[in-house]
Formats: sequence, C-alpha cells, structure tokens
Amino acid sequence: MERQTGYRLVLDLQLFAQEKTEKATPKKRQDSRKKGQVARTMELPSALVMLGGFGLLAFYGPHFGKGLMSMFRTTLTEYLLWDVTRMNIGVMFSQLIIDGMLLLLPVFAIVVLAGLAANYAQVGFLFTGHPLQPKFSKLNPIQGAKQILSLRSVVELAKALLKVAIIGTIVFLILWQEKTKLLAFASVPLQTTLQYVASLVMKLGLYVAAALVILAFFDFIYQKWDFEKKLRMSKQEVKDEYKKMEGDPLIKAKIREKQRRMALMRMMQEVPKADVVVTNPTHYAVALKYDGEKMEAPMVVAKGADYVALRIRQKAEEHGVPLMENKPLARALHAQVEIGEAIPQQLFQAVAEVLAYVYKAKGKAPPARK
Repeated sequence: MERQTGYRLVLDLQLFAQEKTEKATPKKRQDSRKKGQVARTMELPSALVMLGGFGLLAFYGPHFGKGLMSMFRTTLTEYLLWDVTRMNIGVMFSQLIIDGMLLLLPVFAIVVLAGLAANYAQVGFLFTGHPLQPKFSKLNPIQGAKQILSLRSVVELAKALLKVAIIGTIVFLILWQEKTKLLAFASVPLQTTLQYVASLVMKLGLYVAAALVILAFFDFIYQKWDFEKKLRMSKQEVKDEYKKMEGDPLIKAKIREKQRRMALMRMMQEVPKADVVVTNPTHYAVALKYDGEKMEAPMVVAKGADYVALRIRQKAEEHGVPLMENKPLARALHAQVEIGEAIPQQLFQAVAEVLAYVYKAKGKAPPARK
C-alpha cells in the first residue's frame, strides 16, 4: 500500500512538472517570432481594408463617377470615329488603361496602406520566410483530422457563424428602414434610382465594415490569449532553457575550478621572483617584489590564506625567498591589495622596513629608483 502511494506521488509530481504553468521566457518568444508564430487575427486586415475602401469611396465616389463617365464619353464620341488600324487601337487601349489606373490608384493605395497598418499594429515589423518552408507533416491525414475536430476549428466555425449573423442583421435592419423607398423604385427615374442604390450600398458597406472591425478587435484579444496559452512552458522546460543559455551548473563549476587552479599555478610561478613573503604566520602569506627601475612602489605578486598560504611558504622556502612574520602587515596586505597591484601609501613605511631588513640580511643594498 505504501509502495503504491509512493508511486502515485511520484507520478503526480512528474505530471505537475510537465504541466505548462509558466509564462514563456523572452528567448522562446523571440524564437517563436523568428518562425512567424505571433498573436494576430486575419479578420482585422480584411475589415480595415473594407472600411478604408468604402470610406474612400464615400469621398472619392463623385470624382470616380465623373472620371468613369469621361472615359465612356471619350470612347463613344472620339475613339469610335478613328480608323481601325493597329496604331489607333494600341493608342486607344493604352490611354484607357492609363485613365483607369489613375482612377483606381487611390483605391489601391488605401487598400495596401490599410492592410500594412493592420498587420503592423498587431505584430510590428516582421519578415520571415519560415512559414513558407514545406512541411510534409501537414500532409498527414490523421493530423489533419485532429485539426478539423479541434477546439480551434469549433471557435473558427463559431466566429464565421457570428459574422454571418451580424452582417445579416445589419443588412436586414438597414433594408427594413429603407423599405418604403425600395418599393417606390417603379415610379422613380433611372438616374435617381442608381444614385440611391449607390448611396445605400455605401451605407451598408460602412456599417458592415465597422462591425467587422469591432469583431476583429475582440478576435485579436482571443488570439492573443490563445497564443499565450500555447506559448506557456513547463517548469522543466524553463530549467532546461536556463541551463542551455547559462550553461550546466556542474560544468560551470568545473570551469571555475579549472580557472582557479590555473590562476594559482601562475601565482606560484611568481613566488620565486619575490623579494620577501610576509606571513601571519600560518593563516596568511603575501609575496612582495620591488624593482626600483620599473616600479613606483613594491607590488604584491602572490597572496593566499590557509592552504594557499602554506603553498606560498613552501614555494618560497624551496627557492630561498625570505619569510618575514608580521601579523598586522600580512592581514592588511591580504585585505587591501590585489595580486599585481602596488601597495597603498599607508603601508609604505611598514613594507619599507621589511624590505630593508631583508636586504640587510642578504647583505645587499636596496634597489635604487630610476
């Protein structure tokens, strides 16, 4: 019984570690962005394009109608009177294409700008070819069936039905308000009828486009929530990513240990070159070197505590470097001066006395400053 309880506890802990409860790390967000996986809705670009197009036509419509009528008038009154030759036909079609492009250019411009603005507002500037790469996994019929029956497909179906319902309701309400005018078409001149139909279509387009923009805004909120949910990571994934970025702690510890050994070896190579080793006598050891021609003040070439201090003393004894016991000076040098640094001014007097004693014991004069 206890063994089964233990197994169940281990299984529960493993399942908990695999649950995606953590927010995505910046690295995972960056990797997803590089792959083109971002939170965005396809409804917003199409809705803004529709709204921008109908909005432009609301102001640009009269000019567009005049330009179109001018093209027809020119065709019927001038081009049809030309001789049918290859040159005349080429000139006629070239002029018609240019005139048509100039009329449609503002519409094309607003459509492109609306599409770019909608995508930039959602994801910023993003250019990647990763989604265009072929993936043979997409040809898997089982995977395709899972996607068809997934929750996302249900949500997309609900969105499509809601969109149809909203558009149908808007169209019905507007046409219901205009039913009296619609029934009077039989007694209205053709030109008035065309103008009314154009204004009605414009009104329908603007209302439907505005409703689609609002729907796209709520869809973007849902897409962002769904994207954040898919991007979540388990605790183990966060730990693995941290290890990958920062390195395995065991490997880093081994590297630091190797660096310490190499630094200790380089420091020990400088001990034989020292003039004196100041000791505590057992806890601290500091090796000093002074060259009056190259140095402004004596320099610490090695220092250490406990085991390292013992190694420094042994190295000094092997190479005949004098050991000088001075507890206060040894502690001060060990605490205040790093390896390769000159001693501070407040220790000049004490170090000078030690060096003078060593030089006197060796029977040589102190090195003169250059």
